[in-house]
Amino acid sequence: MGQLTYQPWHLLERYSNDLNRRIFDDAEGSASSIATWTPAVDIKEEDERFVLHADVPGVDPHDIEVTMEDGVLTVRGERASETKDEKDGYKRVERTSGSFYRRFVLPDTTDGENISASYDKGVLELVIPKKPATQPKRIKVKDL
Repeated sequence: MGQLTYQPWHLLERYSNDLNRRIFDDAEGSASSIATWTPAVDIKEEDERFVLHADVPGVDPHDIEVTMEDGVLTVRGERASETKDEKDGYKRVERTSGSFYRRFVLPDTTDGENISASYDKGVLELVIPKKPATQPKRIKVKDL
């Protein structure tokens, strides 16, 4: 009898994808009908910001759309590439294409107005600053 490996993160990712597909079905179509591949994403929290790195090789930065609405950050885009190889009488053409669509619910501590995006060597970086921490206000009690 073979050994079965339990992979809880895979199940959690599948649950998250199913949940997103059900929640975000709208007039534009479902996330599953829009996306043909899902880029790997790393999210790191730092003291004053969140940094998100998405692996999007072969995607032109002009074909990436990042939007923020009601605390939800949406990243979508499309890639299309073609490679040709010809030698010894053989010709090979490979095409890669497809769209991606990811959504992230951001905490209330983020500053959605000052998100910045950059692209370098197939990696999209989004920097999401945090709002300054609100300091408690001391209220003086007057003696009447």
